[in-house]
This record gives sequence, C-alpha cells and structure tokens, in this order.
Amino acid sequence: MSTLNLPQPIAAYFTADQKTPEALARCFTAHAVVKDEGHTHTGLEAIQAWKAAATTKYTYTTVPFALEREADMQVVRAHVAGNFPGSPVDLRYRFRLERGLIASLEISV
Repeated sequence: MSTLNLPQPIAAYFTADQKTPEALARCFTAHAVVKDEGHTHTGLEAIQAWKAAATTKYTYTTVPFALEREADMQVVRAHVAGNFPGSPVDLRYRFRLERGLIASLEISV
C-alpha cells in the first residue's frame, strides 16, 4: 500500500480493514452504502455488522496495487488472499468520497 498515493479516507479504510469493525465504520459517512457479494449495507451500524461478519467468517489480507479515477469514483484494485472460496482474487473497490469520508463503496471482481 505504501507505493500507492491513496486519498486519505481510502488509505484509512485499508488500514482499518485489518483492525476492528468499529475502526472500519469510522471511515464512512453516517448514511454510507456498501455493496459486496450481492448485498447492500446502508448506514454505520450495517457497515459495522458487515465487517464483523466477514472478520468472523474469514481471515484475509488485502494489498492495494492500483488506483484509477472513473467519473466521481476512485477505483482501487487490490489483491485479496485468505481462507475464503476463490482465494486469492483481485478485487475492484469503487469508492465515492464525501467531505473526507467514504459515502459509498462497491466491491466487485
């Protein structure tokens, strides 16, 4: 991650991803939306629960390796490896930022 110059909220997200669900939720706006694995999680409580469930179910590492801009989105490509089906995989994280926080995130292959 140190070789990429990620915007601060996105860098904070990837740092928090390796910590607690509470730390990760602090990266988002109050009404943020996360879309992952066909589910939508809206609001800090739902985002925190999503992260807690993923952490309980799987152990994984995420290494961002590319950053692109698509309209009003920041798209990070990251290598994710762990004990989940299909590991390892390169994922796309589409972030929309708002006032120094993440307003939306969509994770896809």
